[in-house]
Amino acid sequence: MQKTPIVIHERDIPRTDVANSPGAVIQVLLGPEQDMPRFYTRMFTLAPGASIARHGHDTIEHEQVMLEGRMKLTVGDAVFIVEPGHAMYLPPGVAHSYENVGDTPVRFICCIPSGIPYTTDFF
Repeated sequence: MQKTPIVIHERDIPRTDVANSPGAVIQVLLGPEQDMPRFYTRMFTLAPGASIARHGHDTIEHEQVMLEGRMKLTVGDAVFIVEPGHAMYLPPGVAHSYENVGDTPVRFICCIPSGIPYTTDFF
């Protein structure tokens, strides 16, 4: 288990394109590279007009916090307009998608459990 505190700035974390989602990038802020035993803490950024395609994961939940921008979050059949300060919970096995509906980038934090194998199925 990690015994040393970690403070790292997002600018020092590599950005990776999100599969099937032009204009969307992910950064793993905290995870295996920092010897985190229980969770991945990730940040997603969506350019204006960008989206993350409808997808699902059978075995993991998501806890998320909106930092910047305005986006449409679809979870199952429910549609939400999400803005800074909103917290979101996405249960396992429910299809979801994200769309930046504003004129500025969207940024949100997403935490998922580590150590649980999962796949991402795009629909």
